[in-house]
Amino acid sequence: MNKNDYIIRLETKEDYRENENLVRESFWNVYRPGCSEHYVLHVLRDDPLFVKELNFVMVKDNRIIGQNMFMKTVIEADDGRVIPVLTMGPICIAPDLKRKGYGKALLDYSLKKAAEMGFGAVLFEGNIAFYGKSGFDYADRFGIHYHDLPEDADASFFLCKELIPGYLDDVTGVYQTPKGYYVDDSDVEKFDKDFPHKEKLVLPGQLF
Repeated sequence: MNKNDYIIRLETKEDYRENENLVRESFWNVYRPGCSEHYVLHVLRDDPLFVKELNFVMVKDNRIIGQNMFMKTVIEADDGRVIPVLTMGPICIAPDLKRKGYGKALLDYSLKKAAEMGFGAVLFEGNIAFYGKSGFDYADRFGIHYHDLPEDADASFFLCKELIPGYLDDVTGVYQTPKGYYVDDSDVEKFDKDFPHKEKLVLPGQLF
């Protein structure tokens, strides 16, 4: 990766379909047969919790090769407080450019911008092997638990990064995923018909 061969900018309306197709290509058959992430991106843009100032695309050679976005959400603290935080994603890089450094560059840039806006922490679902390189840690080490997850369940997918050092020092509680991430499969199927046909496959390692 050459740091001078790409730009990161805010998404525009003209980017919508190209960006949705990028997300579709990146997530197809990864976590489930087909994917829903491109539809999630489509609907979250109109969600009141969507942070339009943190809706980024990465562009190389006039092609969108990556994207990341953020949503406002909260931690319901054990002491009754409601702590504002962010969640993130879908985040992706074009399949042919993965493992070349573009993903980390996009991630670090977008986290820096979120910090500059004054947000205190980001919590989301991801792989510590990648996101740990950008300062994420297991959320349970901060005393934050994933909603609806049994206490003895594996929570290693649930990650946290403080953007303001010490922001969560006196906070324990439960993180709430924004409702906009939950979409109906029938709506996904209808939306997906506007894209080129791709075969849905059941593959090892899928979660759903």
